[in-house]
Amino acid sequence: MKLGLTLGGIAAAVVLATAAQADKLDDIIASGTLRCAVTLDFPPMGMRDASNNPIGFDVDYCNDLAAALGVTAEIVDTPFPERIPALMSGRVDVGVASTSDTLERAKTVGFSIPYYAFENAVVANDKVEMADWEGMKGKTVGATAGTYEAIWLEGQVKAWGEGEFRPYQTQADVFLALSQGQLDATVSTVEVAEANVKSGNFPGIKIVDKAPMVPDYVALFTMRNEYGLINYLDLFVNQQVRTGRYAELYKKWVGDGEPANLSVPGVDR
Repeated sequence: MKLGLTLGGIAAAVVLATAAQADKLDDIIASGTLRCAVTLDFPPMGMRDASNNPIGFDVDYCNDLAAALGVTAEIVDTPFPERIPALMSGRVDVGVASTSDTLERAKTVGFSIPYYAFENAVVANDKVEMADWEGMKGKTVGATAGTYEAIWLEGQVKAWGEGEFRPYQTQADVFLALSQGQLDATVSTVEVAEANVKSGNFPGIKIVDKAPMVPDYVALFTMRNEYGLINYLDLFVNQQVRTGRYAELYKKWVGDGEPANLSVPGVDR
């Protein structure tokens, strides 16, 4: 009887240990689905085609990650302010949504190494006199709330001591306000600025200058304590670069030229 109890206790301990070792990476593989938060009003990273299907760099990146995991990708359209809440509420497994890897966000979520890097441009209503980025001083400017661009732009308005900053819920709202003359200027990634000017969806806007901002490194993200998944995401990003897939997606969605170097000079990655 004692031996039976002992063996039963060992079996229970093994089951509990196995359960404790299971993590989000295992859960995703077992479920057969990877749910990615992707922002679909941020061309060319995320958008919809004429048939309303999700397309773009981030969409392809999610599909590539799902393929590597051997599961099906599910694209969850997630506006910028909802990216982290979507993860925390369990609606998505991973963010593939051009999310800046800030120290403040890292208090809440776990980031991979960067998978893309942006430079930023000043975009203005074409009726506004503006020769360079400093021409935004004293103007009404805006950006998507909580983004790297919004934080920088609001800081500039405070430093100048004049003008007005307006936050918006989505990138599309920002460019619509700019097109309609409710904003004088905004700051967005060069890729988005060029895509929106070229699309003709927001008439009356122009690219004025590059903004004097450090490159905006963006990363994949998941729950902060999911070390197994975060390690996998790091290796996946590394593989995307070394196999040439990163350059292939850049050419497909952004254009010719060399994609940004994802390493920081003087820092080992």
